[in-house]
Amino acid sequence: MKEIFRHPTLGDITISCTRRSTRTTISVRPSGEVRLSFPPYISKRKALAFLESKAEWVRASMAKYAERRSVPTPTKEDIERMRSEAKATLPQRVAELATRYGLKYGKVTIRAARTKWGSCTARGDISLSLYLMTLPEHLRDYIIIHELCHTVHLNHSPRFHALVNEFTEGRERELAKELRQYAIQ
Repeated sequence: MKEIFRHPTLGDITISCTRRSTRTTISVRPSGEVRLSFPPYISKRKALAFLESKAEWVRASMAKYAERRSVPTPTKEDIERMRSEAKATLPQRVAELATRYGLKYGKVTIRAARTKWGSCTARGDISLSLYLMTLPEHLRDYIIIHELCHTVHLNHSPRFHALVNEFTEGRERELAKELRQYAIQ
């Protein structure tokens, strides 16, 4: 069951009761969409009461996303231009940074991912979003370094963050904070 609930102050909320849900959760998407999911054994009334109890958090999350510099929805031509630009520059940059830091990786794939800037598989294959081309170069490098460090630590452990921090000259937190100012819409 999925429906839209019109909240008096939060606006439209997508609510869904699914068997996959094991607990009641609220998520706020970068687009500003609010989702409320709950398991079948929780009543809709209780789920909405939970939403009401978290209304301040929802408002704060919506405001945080509203402040972000959104990447505008591109046209097909924009996507193709970014894809060719990304394929021409990003794999080469991955190779340069991997060589500089002595890291090994598998292959590099460019995708039109809209939820993640990049990812790394257990085999060391790196996937990068073509939307990286909308970021400043130093943030592109940060994301590439982040993914390359996953070839050593396939998690976000303290050792992983220490390695990223070392390769970003002690600026990991600063760069991560700056990156949060951007969103793929």
